[in-house]
Amino acid sequence: MRGRLLILALVLLAIGGFIFLRGPSPHIQIKPEVLASVGPVNITNTMVTSWVVVVVMVVFVFLMTRRWELVPRGAQNFIEAVVEAFYNVASTMVGERWARRFLPVAATIFFFILVANWLSLTPVFNVIGIVKEQVPALNGEPHEGKAFVMEKVDLGPLPIAFTTLSSPNALKGEAIELAEPGAVEEVEARRQEGKLVGEFLPFLRSMNTDVNMPLALAIAATIAVEYWGISAMGLGGYGRTFFNFSRLLRGLRALHPMTVVEGAVDAFVGFLELISHLVRIISFTFRLFGNMFAGEVVILMFTFLTPLLLTLPFYGLELFVGIVQAFIFAGLTLVFGLTAVEHMGAGAEHH
Repeated sequence: MRGRLLILALVLLAIGGFIFLRGPSPHIQIKPEVLASVGPVNITNTMVTSWVVVVVMVVFVFLMTRRWELVPRGAQNFIEAVVEAFYNVASTMVGERWARRFLPVAATIFFFILVANWLSLTPVFNVIGIVKEQVPALNGEPHEGKAFVMEKVDLGPLPIAFTTLSSPNALKGEAIELAEPGAVEEVEARRQEGKLVGEFLPFLRSMNTDVNMPLALAIAATIAVEYWGISAMGLGGYGRTFFNFSRLLRGLRALHPMTVVEGAVDAFVGFLELISHLVRIISFTFRLFGNMFAGEVVILMFTFLTPLLLTLPFYGLELFVGIVQAFIFAGLTLVFGLTAVEHMGAGAEHH
């Protein structure tokens, strides 16, 4: 009996949220929203989020480690356990020797992505921001996007705008598709009614849903991998991994056909290796960007469609996806770093 009552309550909760708590469906776009401009530099909400993530991590580490003791306890125990767990995983993947070398970069990437992914699940993301009243349809610009119809309230010196919730008569908040016929007239009518009509620009948006951030992390990881390879083998030795023409030139000088063929194969393999290193940047970028952008879209849509109950499983899924994507990015950095430095051993064995 209790189980049936619980199921009935959950169903009523989901239906109630669907009828009374829905807002207008969000406008999904890949590019981040620009909040302000400083000269030629646009300050986007994903850029602001990356600053917030850095501040949160710095403050957290400072508070957790300000009383460092030889015998750990409390918060220090937690920090050391987390770092040791990541070090043990890295040692299993690349060996203890290289784990010590790669750990600072790989761990920084892992925790930076993890904190960003999990922080983006907090309720302040994508719901608090500013309203840009200059609707494209009213300024001679192309008709695109969505204009939200909002109520205006002055809370002292602070102007507040909010979207209205749904009701049995209107199952979604008001929004105007600017590409539809009559959008200009509808916008003007709503403004005459005293409503605020415009584009909503959230202050905070998951930084990994902006392709620039995964690309920046991919470039940083690639630079670290190439540096490890160069430091292990030397610039010339590591460069021969990609530009290996010695056997080809030797065969041409000696007019030895088989040596020329083998040298051509070496040169072609080196070219493929160069291409693979460049492709890593693309795979790094779009693996993280695609997963996090898709997750944000799913949560946004379910939050606006069924605000209560049915959104929770997707939050749980995104918690799991957030740590998996962070681990994959850091793990691949470790593996590629090991591949780069292992050429040293192959070169020494060849000599």
